[in-house]
Amino acid sequence: MAMTFGIHIGHLGGPLPEMRRLWKFADAKGFDWFSVSDHFQESPPQGGDIDCFESVTTLTAAALETTRVRLGCLVFCVGYRNPGLLAKSLTTIDHLSGGRVECGLGAGWHEAEHRAFGFPFERIGVREDMLEEYAQIVRRLFDPEKVSNFDGKHFRLQDARNNPKPVQKRARIWIGGAGEKRTLRAVARYADGWNAPYFGPAEWKAKNAVLDGWCERERRDPKTIMRTANVGFYLGADRRGAERGEALYQAHFGADPRKGHLRGTPAEAKELVAAYREAGVQRLNIGLRQGPYDWEALHAYAEEVLPAFGARRPA
Repeated sequence: MAMTFGIHIGHLGGPLPEMRRLWKFADAKGFDWFSVSDHFQESPPQGGDIDCFESVTTLTAAALETTRVRLGCLVFCVGYRNPGLLAKSLTTIDHLSGGRVECGLGAGWHEAEHRAFGFPFERIGVREDMLEEYAQIVRRLFDPEKVSNFDGKHFRLQDARNNPKPVQKRARIWIGGAGEKRTLRAVARYADGWNAPYFGPAEWKAKNAVLDGWCERERRDPKTIMRTANVGFYLGADRRGAERGEALYQAHFGADPRKGHLRGTPAEAKELVAAYREAGVQRLNIGLRQGPYDWEALHAYAEEVLPAFGARRPA
């Protein structure tokens, strides 16, 4: 099975010229996807002083400076924006990009960030309820119906019109996360794609099986849901670069028990990428945080790893 590849900025720390260079690199080097994260301040916390650019604006810039890659956010937090506002924003970006935008949604987790900016941080059950309502509203506003109505506990539409509609006939809605009782059920009910970050291949495969189970219970064809994973990118082009990547990994994650990080050299990365493909991952996104990025490592990954798994180089 051929696997596609993406690049994700897990923390929009910039510097901005580095981020701009990164999405242009993704567009030119055979990647199929570029996404941002949705934070207002550094994540995970590194002391409080790191820059953090806003996601919708950043995605707009990426749309204007690329021509090929699909564009999205993994994921927009449902507590940060009204769903109608997000649907309008993404529809506009879809037109600016020529029909390349997709909508990723998540229940949110960063309590300190919510508190800092005055957003209520509800208990997880309430946030999952919000996620389900949010996905339904965005779908209605994206779809061809002229007037949309929705009467939920947390969000409402009353004779809402989203004109123009997205360029795409069906803009994908993604749900990110791995909660087996609510999140994966919401994926089976409402999403076109599912993404889970930083799980190793075995853990990701187990979550994927749970999603298949929910698809069966919801009478959803599992093949209609695209399955992707994000992995941390801490490779080096050579052994010395790998040592620098490992030091950065330790600063970012330390003793993180999750096994979803590319570390070492490209040759070592191929083994882990192959394991993700075997587990059923259809697209693997490398996640980077604040720059400056290791461009030698990125070029080595694009030139040595992607072709080994059937990634198509742009003409």
